[in-house]
Amino acid sequence: MKREDFYFDSRDGETRIHAVKWIPEKKPRCVVQIVHGMAEYASRYEGLAEALTAEGIVVAGEDHLGHGQSVRSKTEQGEHPLGYFCARDAATVVVRDVHRLKKLVQEQYPGLPYLILGHSMGSFILRNYLCRYGTGIDGAAIMGTGMQPRAAVAMARGLAGLIGALGGAKRPSRLLDRMAFGTYNRRIPQPSSDMDWLSRDGEQVRRYLDDPLCGFTFTANGFHTLFTLIGRLYDPGLLENMPKDLPVLFLAGEEDPVGDYGKAVRAVADSFRALGMERVECRIYPGMRHELVNEIGKQEVEKDLLEWIERTIRDTARVRSR
Repeated sequence: MKREDFYFDSRDGETRIHAVKWIPEKKPRCVVQIVHGMAEYASRYEGLAEALTAEGIVVAGEDHLGHGQSVRSKTEQGEHPLGYFCARDAATVVVRDVHRLKKLVQEQYPGLPYLILGHSMGSFILRNYLCRYGTGIDGAAIMGTGMQPRAAVAMARGLAGLIGALGGAKRPSRLLDRMAFGTYNRRIPQPSSDMDWLSRDGEQVRRYLDDPLCGFTFTANGFHTLFTLIGRLYDPGLLENMPKDLPVLFLAGEEDPVGDYGKAVRAVADSFRALGMERVECRIYPGMRHELVNEIGKQEVEKDLLEWIERTIRDTARVRSR
């Protein structure tokens, strides 16, 4: 495969967003856009891109505001650190940045089926995306998602807003970090790090911990953005906008605390079906933790994802030929 790095303007009006595209050697048959998770970046998905491009699939992704190479240093508008999105309506801006990349890539590959995969925080971004732009894509793979209690999300969002208003918007919030993730290792006997809940593969966890662009603590602004994204998913008027015939695949580990060990993932899938979504599938992998693409046994996940992509390509072709 061939890799291309490029930049485009963020909808925040200030930042250049870093993006990457992996291009297959064979004739492209489909595009999969990846929406990465919290405190990581798009290039971490190069292993998955290798598996997909081998099957003729173009893969693209961008580093969200406050992540990877989309972080601005000191400017006239001030410093924008890791874990800080932007000052005004960041939850909308990050969704619009995903859409801007989608339009750029789709222009390069007109007519190809276009799918989006979102992991963890990226799954919440993608679920918001489906409510706003879902009619423009051919399928969505939602990985490592959850369904947090509405009242708890509202309380956390309010606290993040208060901390930000008191001058902490651009400072890492240890308090909010402990509230959000402090219990995630509780089912792991004798964990070797605070991040063991990510994967059973100790080498992958070590790489994450050693990477300065991973695992950083979100600012209050970052947490406020995250909780806003999650909170919006309780709006029935917004959710009704999702196209009912869109193929949706949920993927999660049964030992993933983000998805309440499979229960919340199944609940989200059921809520999609209750809204009238007609083509919802759900795969829960026994023993696996949060980062399925970096887990022991990830080949099974890649196989299931590729099979779903193949079905979606065929179904898209049938629909377009009518």
